[in-house]
Amino acid sequence: MRHSLRAYVLISCGAIIQGFAMALFLFPNSIPSGGAGGLAVLLNYWLNVPVSFALWFVNFSLLVLAIYWLGNASAIGTMYGITVTSLSVHFFTITMHMPQTIVWIDLLTGSIILGCGIGILLRQGVSNGGMGVIALLVSKYRGIPPGKPLLILNGLIFILTASIIDWRIIILALLSQWISTHIVDVVFKLDINSRIDKMKILTDGLVWRRK
Repeated sequence: MRHSLRAYVLISCGAIIQGFAMALFLFPNSIPSGGAGGLAVLLNYWLNVPVSFALWFVNFSLLVLAIYWLGNASAIGTMYGITVTSLSVHFFTITMHMPQTIVWIDLLTGSIILGCGIGILLRQGVSNGGMGVIALLVSKYRGIPPGKPLLILNGLIFILTASIIDWRIIILALLSQWISTHIVDVVFKLDINSRIDKMKILTDGLVWRRK
């Protein structure tokens, strides 16, 4: 029970950080944060499916995949994370307004923050939604960090949607994914417990010397 509570606190933190990056740095510059939105646009373009329903359908399908391959706990955590992210985007959008700045600065800042949030979520065994589910599956069964498969999947979707989205936005989206997925791998591989133990040993050594 204590472990579950700790996990959901960390999922909440990761989702809020992710929503903060989207609402204040990426979405104001029309920079897509992932591939699920790109798939929704493609369904709308090819099959005339409403974008809102297409986005729900893509995320729901990927969540079914998560339930089958990752287990109910991961799927529930993913649904919780997506909900907190959505609420965070709404909250930050209506309560905080960043002054206009250079788009490349927003891109760099937002991508780094986004990568930190996604990395925290993936460390808890849950996806950030969208292509994060498949990236987590690849990471689990191939034993590799999820950042690289996430970059490849989202990159392919961004390229596919280039015919109906401004090429400048696609380039920004790919750069954002490249930066954020590298940060994801750094956060995902970070050995926090080992660092805490080293700090404890160092602290104990300083105390012993003083004695």
